[in-house]
Amino acid sequence: MPWELGLAETHQTLVLNNLRSRIAVETDGKLMTGRDVAIAAMLGAEEFGFATTPLIALGCVMMRVCHLDTCPVGVATQNPELRAKFTGDPQHVVHFMRFVAQDLRELMAELGFRKVEEMIGRTDVLEPKQAIAHWKARGIDLSPLLHRPDVTDDVGRFCQIVQDHRLDRSLDVKELLAIAEPALERGEHVHAILPIRNVNRVAGTILGSEVTRRYGAEGLPHDTIRIHFNGSAGQSFGAFVPKGITLSLEGDANDYFGKGLSGGKLVVFPPVQATFVPEDNIIIGNVAFYGATDGEAYVRGVAGERFCVRNSGVRAVVEGVGDHGCEYMTGGRVVVLGRTGRNFAAGMSGGIAYVLDEDGSFPARVNREMVLLEQLEEAYEMNELKTMIQHHATYTDSEVAHRVLGHWDEYVWKFVKVIPKDYKRMFEAIERAKRSGLGQQQAFMVAFEENMRDVARVGGN
Repeated sequence: MPWELGLAETHQTLVLNNLRSRIAVETDGKLMTGRDVAIAAMLGAEEFGFATTPLIALGCVMMRVCHLDTCPVGVATQNPELRAKFTGDPQHVVHFMRFVAQDLRELMAELGFRKVEEMIGRTDVLEPKQAIAHWKARGIDLSPLLHRPDVTDDVGRFCQIVQDHRLDRSLDVKELLAIAEPALERGEHVHAILPIRNVNRVAGTILGSEVTRRYGAEGLPHDTIRIHFNGSAGQSFGAFVPKGITLSLEGDANDYFGKGLSGGKLVVFPPVQATFVPEDNIIIGNVAFYGATDGEAYVRGVAGERFCVRNSGVRAVVEGVGDHGCEYMTGGRVVVLGRTGRNFAAGMSGGIAYVLDEDGSFPARVNREMVLLEQLEEAYEMNELKTMIQHHATYTDSEVAHRVLGHWDEYVWKFVKVIPKDYKRMFEAIERAKRSGLGQQQAFMVAFEENMRDVARVGGN
């Protein structure tokens, strides 16, 4: 949908409810010139997001392979050979944004505005084209888009009231930092049990930032800080938690559970007195482990939609997921001991998922554009999977995990391995290079070059 439609309706609704003065409204979606910014401001925005055009200023050629790690100009890749091709400079983006600002200034002068704030919501100075030549557009009525709510002068039309996020009253600042002080100061082990409510958002994140600030990316030894919570956690429980912190939750959690997890350990399971069946009920919300890079997680129950989207390193066990599981995943390992929603593994270019498919219906819910479905064959891989499930059983006392482990010889053949095609090809190339006597780094580079030739050949065909 065009951003103009959503922006206009959002601004008008907030003004009508006298909420606009307390909220900053941002819009984005192919903003490219000062004129775009001026129109966005007059439709109700005061913040403006740019993405595509700054990327082009840095050298992006719109190959649309960002998720494949094959960017030919070195913008969206971690491969050192491709990164060497990057010719962009931050100053290019600075210049672009200055040109946009200058363009906006000239338009503001022409319209008689001195500040951007004066432009916000001023649809009265916008004029729709009266003579639209194309027959499809003839007769379009833009008056709902340009409507100005009839409110009194004391109703704010742009953000004027600074929001108090109350970080000083957050669970981390009030309790967790004090509890973890021996670990933060001297690296001593600490353990605590605390209640948690859904108003306690991003629990553990400020604590995690303190660990990183003092100990760097390496964090602390595993399980140095162990905190057990009882209750319902708010959004982003355990977000960005680094190595050394273990957070267990006896209850349930909202969306963004473990977002950006960076080496820590998260465990969630229902209370002992719970009367529902965990593997049949959602226990954490949508978009869990979004953008996670490292660590491990064990979830006794079902996760919402978009589980492990853009996961690049976390090893997670869960007992069911909603739609779009493992979307755009680039690394890590995911074990699903139950059903998945539709569109599983869409855009998945790395990592491996193991899904327990007891009724044979899983393949119909997979997006197979980039992945293969296989049975487990290698003993080392079966052992790795079994170990992850054993950890899940240990941390959560999962009945599903105990059942699978108790009949392992039967259940191991019911797992479907989801592996990206290019990821598998790279593994096979690395193994061939190693067998020829090359070291790890040399084998990787040879495998990468071979994989690039295969990709080019497939693209050419």
